[in-house]
Amino acid sequence: MSTENYDPCYPDQLVVHRYLPVWAKLPAFASKPAFIWADDDDTAGATSYATLTYSQLDSAVEIMASGLLATLRRADTVLVLASPGLLLVKLLFACQRAGLTAVPIIPPDPSKPGSPPHAHLLRAVSQTQPTAAIAEARHIDTVANSAAVLRSLRWLSVEEVEQQGGEIVPGVTSFKGCEPDDVYLIQYTSGATAVPKPVVITAGAAAHNVRAARRAYEMHPGSVVVSWLPQYHDCGLMFLLLTVVAGATCVLASPAAFLRRPRLWLELVTEFKATCTPVPSFALPLVIRRGIRSPKPLQLGSLENLILINEPIYKACVDEFVAAFSRDGLRAASVSPSYGLAENCTFVSTSWRSRCVVNIPSYKKLLPSARLTRMADEEAETEIEIVVVDEETGEPVEDGVEGEIWVSSPSNASGYLGHPSASREVFCARLPGKTACSVRTGDRGVIAGAERYLYVVGRIADVLALDAGGGVHAHYVETAAFDSAPDRQRGGCIAAFTTAPATSVSLVVVVAELLKEGGGGDYVGLCEGIRRAAWEEEGVRVGWVLLVKSGVVPKTTSGKMRRGAARDMLLAGKIPILFEARYDDGESSVAEEMEFAAIATTAYGSASRRLRLQSFL
Repeated sequence: MSTENYDPCYPDQLVVHRYLPVWAKLPAFASKPAFIWADDDDTAGATSYATLTYSQLDSAVEIMASGLLATLRRADTVLVLASPGLLLVKLLFACQRAGLTAVPIIPPDPSKPGSPPHAHLLRAVSQTQPTAAIAEARHIDTVANSAAVLRSLRWLSVEEVEQQGGEIVPGVTSFKGCEPDDVYLIQYTSGATAVPKPVVITAGAAAHNVRAARRAYEMHPGSVVVSWLPQYHDCGLMFLLLTVVAGATCVLASPAAFLRRPRLWLELVTEFKATCTPVPSFALPLVIRRGIRSPKPLQLGSLENLILINEPIYKACVDEFVAAFSRDGLRAASVSPSYGLAENCTFVSTSWRSRCVVNIPSYKKLLPSARLTRMADEEAETEIEIVVVDEETGEPVEDGVEGEIWVSSPSNASGYLGHPSASREVFCARLPGKTACSVRTGDRGVIAGAERYLYVVGRIADVLALDAGGGVHAHYVETAAFDSAPDRQRGGCIAAFTTAPATSVSLVVVVAELLKEGGGGDYVGLCEGIRRAAWEEEGVRVGWVLLVKSGVVPKTTSGKMRRGAARDMLLAGKIPILFEARYDDGESSVAEEMEFAAIATTAYGSASRRLRLQSFL
């Protein structure tokens, strides 16, 4: 697949910020909305909009870049703290035009000094050693005084930067901005399987990545994107760059607004006739559960790309969503299962192709995230190379055999900041007979079928080792657990792991969050149903089931499960337990166990009293 498009309509630039003045000078684009911010007021039942045209964005970026360089020097590292919105968009592009290295961080709540966002901010300050931090004045007054290391930072207010920028003559600038080999972004990994690591990304790699995505999704100036993803990293940030590279329009909303009212996402697609929208796969069942009924009609026929991220992507989940909204015009052909990771900037691949007229197949209940066959009219060599290899030898495996996914492309990041050994291990892998480096993704995948579809089956770190040898990916056990009682558990909020990682002698644990409306009833039966489903569906013996309140299971900012963190919390006694059941292998009958279970239900609400049932499996 060629990732470039040399049509004159796309004035390809070496770095992304250089697209802005090109569009701003064209009469057809100057007054065209580049970004629209949707502010959803749930209490008032209305959504207001703020628009930033290409001309306005280019001028604002020029002013901010000038203001930044009045205080900072080119190549300085700067923390960027701003709430989701148009201000953050302008700041990110201004840092690139000023030639600075941006470290976008979500502003933490100062009233929660021990919260994960606050800890991440302190980690970022320690690892990136920023010259300064830029934020809105209201954040500076609160966040800067929450820790000694933050008080010692040089803080710049956005208002101050804009004032220092002064009047800018259009088209005239005294600075060149980032060059392709300059580091423009420190993007943290999600932290799903380990502590988030700072990924070093050059401006050239980012530009290549979004051009590859533009080609893959066939985006153009007529495209309209709707996104509520976090704008600080990964897919949310990539779609800001992708919008500008394509000359498209992007409608933005906050993640909090979506979680508060999931139907907002589809209402925005309807309102703006969106052609493209990226969402994590967990959003689909959430919308079905909380966003079906509304007096506002939906019109989803404009969607060409419903981009699904956050593997694994279950076919049944997608089929249910398409069936639920097909009456509103949603087409199955618009579903675009995709794959990406921070170590490759973000985008890696998608299995979607507009010329595809057949149903996409599945493998072990999952949809594919790439199609590796080349079309007859695509003569250029693939620039993002995907190979599945044996995890131990590094040798490519045959199609149909699971292995680790390796990715090689000009989009590859430069490494982890301050982690030379981890950088060598992850970013310097080489296939036999190849000189180019590949990124070891840590994800397991398999290539299958005549079209050579790539299926991302799970993370290596999350494989549950079994006594009989081999292993099962944790998400299969979690899905089986949820399906045993979907009316009582929170979808996407169930974690399965072993008490000791990567060993076959540890206990398999399932931690399940309960719905508020499902917080009562037969807890013994619920635990027993989870255990039975894991055995019948996946052949996994669960030895410990814990029922917890909503919000207990740790997740990343993009909604990925942090199973290792859940294990650490459990072993440290930091998980508040509503009810738990431990099981021993034995020969007792089902009736004996159920009789004992009925007596033991008094254990509810006590973390110290533990229910012990004899296994009938």
